[in-house]
Amino acid sequence: MPEKPSVILTIAGFDPSSGAGVTADIKTIAAHGCYGVACITAMTVQSTSGVKRVEAVDPTLIAETLEELAADVEIAAVHIGMLASSKVVKAVADFLCASQPSTGARRARVSGRARLPNIVLDPILRSSSGAELLDAGGTRMLIERLVPLADVVTPNVDEAAVITGIQVKDLDEMKAASAKLHEMGASAVVITGGHLEKAIDLLSFRTSRGIEQEVFKAERQRSNSTHGTGCAFATAMACHLALDRGLAEAALLAKTYVTAAISNGHPLGRGTGPVHHLYRMSQQRRAAGSGGES
Repeated sequence: MPEKPSVILTIAGFDPSSGAGVTADIKTIAAHGCYGVACITAMTVQSTSGVKRVEAVDPTLIAETLEELAADVEIAAVHIGMLASSKVVKAVADFLCASQPSTGARRARVSGRARLPNIVLDPILRSSSGAELLDAGGTRMLIERLVPLADVVTPNVDEAAVITGIQVKDLDEMKAASAKLHEMGASAVVITGGHLEKAIDLLSFRTSRGIEQEVFKAERQRSNSTHGTGCAFATAMACHLALDRGLAEAALLAKTYVTAAISNGHPLGRGTGPVHHLYRMSQQRRAAGSGGES
């Protein structure tokens, strides 16, 4: 019998171009040998050219979907992406709070359900094309309720600036923003700097010795296939945490994955193309067919 894969739940919007959102998350999860289940939070009209319209899903439907999935399968990690509205944020936060232990025991049972582990929050506020993807009330509720619930929060520099009110343009400002996020209740933070001139990511996390930090650097990818990088990074982190890797290793491996997915990106559409989430499959095919004739 094959080994049962780790199940990753992604809670995010639907991108019909499949560069970001739940369909991209499922591809990322599959690329890491895990099994993806999904709860769609919003429908969008978008393509590689940008987001034209956002329609939040009924929060009651979201709550029922999450409860049904949690009752049916053992979830090893949760990725939270686009949430669209304050009502959706509340539905997701209520669901996660129902699984929080009232004591310090991480696996304590509450209302008959185990606490969901490895919650990775990607606080998506605005699309790269400028469309608002979460309303002001939703942003406030995300800060107040979801940031403290998450095991890791993965904002890019622009999102970190909005959430903390601190300008984030370099490594020192990334460190200041991460400190503010810890004050807001985040136990671990990865601020991704793909928007900066040099691709620097900062991991900051609480330990028994206090706050520890690691910096990850890479050459900036000169590519037009960058749609969905934040989703891919956060989802990859959730997969690595589900596979029992530590925070630093998970962040490094997620960054390496996204870098390769960009460099192997698809030249699709008239706008910003998607990263190639399943680039390893084509590499495996080439390797299998690289020998001579039998």
